[in-house]
Amino acid sequence: MSQQIEIAPALPIPAFLVGEVQSKLAYVDENIAAARLSAQGEVITLTLRRPVEGPDRQALEAKVQRVVQAMVAGAFKPKVQVLEDYSDRPVPYRGDPNAGLLERGEMFQEAAGIFTLGPLVSRLIAFFEAQFVALADSFGAAPYRFPTLIPARFLERVHYFRAFPHSLTFVTHLREDLDVIDDFAQHAACGEDGLNAPPESFAPIQTLLSPAVCYHLYFSLADRPLPGGSLAATAVGNCFRYESLNLASLERMWNFTMREVIFVGPKDFVLQNRETGRQRMRDFFEQIGLAYHVESANDPFFIGEFKKQAAFQSAFQLKFEIRARLPFKDSTLAVGSYNYHQDFFGRALNITLPDGSPVHTGCIAFGLERMAYAFLAQYGLETAAWPEAVRKAVA
Repeated sequence: MSQQIEIAPALPIPAFLVGEVQSKLAYVDENIAAARLSAQGEVITLTLRRPVEGPDRQALEAKVQRVVQAMVAGAFKPKVQVLEDYSDRPVPYRGDPNAGLLERGEMFQEAAGIFTLGPLVSRLIAFFEAQFVALADSFGAAPYRFPTLIPARFLERVHYFRAFPHSLTFVTHLREDLDVIDDFAQHAACGEDGLNAPPESFAPIQTLLSPAVCYHLYFSLADRPLPGGSLAATAVGNCFRYESLNLASLERMWNFTMREVIFVGPKDFVLQNRETGRQRMRDFFEQIGLAYHVESANDPFFIGEFKKQAAFQSAFQLKFEIRARLPFKDSTLAVGSYNYHQDFFGRALNITLPDGSPVHTGCIAFGLERMAYAFLAQYGLETAAWPEAVRKAVA
């Protein structure tokens, strides 16, 4: 039997933090089935899978207040810089694409955040992928292929465990022990709570599913001078970021595909290419009539790192998101980003320029499923209503 409880935040939650705080409430306790923060930030409503009272409820509320204190105390509203604003471009569709995608078999949900996509969506993704490859080609970017797995020691080296612990997806295997393997083969079963195998059956975790594409390139360049002094590269890959209760339709997927164009070299090389890439993509988005804007943003750092890192990214304009309109819900969705990491990866991984100084890095990244989803939210599933360039390519 579920239970709904309301909690008054210990500190007033400013409007600019409501979305961030609500997203982090998903990680407070496994008993939380849904979390909602009122628009003014004065009431937190939790839907619990099972009722709690007494000390258990007090412990739960204390964890909620820890999130509020950590994210709100001392926080200041970042200055949002808008580089482009075409949000008011007229688009012909205002319906929710999810129902149509499910009805037509164009989207099948295997589990939370895990989707199979049908022919129409796949062709649409291929269209966008081709445009992003063309962008990479315009920089002479070298093509790379990266693995889906990533060693834990690499992520530790760039402090990923501290910044994004909540989104990690771990990989393991059965221990090399005949008794363990035999027992698993004979008794393994999957119920509502997952696989019934005891944790001691699994080997220590040394590998994770990769959360980003560009990390693989940086690791391959570690501990040596950068050949040629600069590098433009591109790759597409499966990425994995667990978002708990926030996993919803193609907006937020546990397993998604990302195409990146990556720049490594001196500061001016990275920043100039990032800006050139933005201008080239602006022309493409105009061609297909996408309603969107580009604004400064921050990564979804976890509670302990959020204030410090978000303020740092904002102050130095390190991240700009491409946010496409979702007319059916009067909101926007980040479908890509223009990123500058300064010399963080150069210092952390000892990648150097010819003069011995650390390299700077940046990337232009696009979520392929999100890009297709945002387009469908603006133009619908009937191809006759699509812009000519998209309709011809998909046909």
